[in-house]
Amino acid sequence: MSILQLDHVSIRYITGDFKDIGLKDYVVQHLRGNYHVKEFWADKDITFSLERGDMLGIIGSNGAGKSTLLKAISGIMEPTGGTVYREGTLAALLELASGFDGELTVRENTYLRGAMLGYTRKFMDEMYDQIIDFADLREFEERPFRQLSSGMKSRLAFSIAAQVRPDILILDEVLSVGDGAFRKKSEAKMKEIINGGATTILVSHSLNQVRSMCSKILWLHKGRQIEFGDDVQAICDRYQEFLDGKRKL
Repeated sequence: MSILQLDHVSIRYITGDFKDIGLKDYVVQHLRGNYHVKEFWADKDITFSLERGDMLGIIGSNGAGKSTLLKAISGIMEPTGGTVYREGTLAALLELASGFDGELTVRENTYLRGAMLGYTRKFMDEMYDQIIDFADLREFEERPFRQLSSGMKSRLAFSIAAQVRPDILILDEVLSVGDGAFRKKSEAKMKEIINGGATTILVSHSLNQVRSMCSKILWLHKGRQIEFGDDVQAICDRYQEFLDGKRKL
């Protein structure tokens, strides 16, 4: 039985909602016949399944529908059509630097973020030193969070979230945070989690990352599913040809 399965998942956005212009303008435009609702399909008819221990790389240019699809998989957004089946616990790292309080210290924010992820105080007490050291923020623990650089904030968020052992782990461009040394450390941590049996989904613009880490791949383009399969190298090659203008869709 698949741990994650998407069957013909489609996600639609509607533009031209009367809330954007106000009730009065909506009534006037509607009476004049000038009000029109437009539909935009961020994802259309996406179908694939993953087994335990799979690592899926999702590739595609900006606007392909990658992040929207992740929101549907993680349960943040209900698909307009189709179904998403999930089994077990899920952790999603979609916007690393969100959910922190700029006026609190790094230490306080570490515990705050841990609580938001469902970690107990006892667990955070046990893991705190490991989290701070992994994020290379030992010298900054008592500083206000707002004083950190964006890279440091993302490192802390990644370090906190990486302590969880979910059945399904979703990563949206999070392995690109920090400098080269931290990226290598992040990849090693993710491989540790994957080797522990987690099913992982990685969105990345780095084809080298996808080639080296993923066992399956999904190529999206303007909301359409171009390819899905386990021949990661071949699909990456075809995607690169598309980026180079040597392949048409």
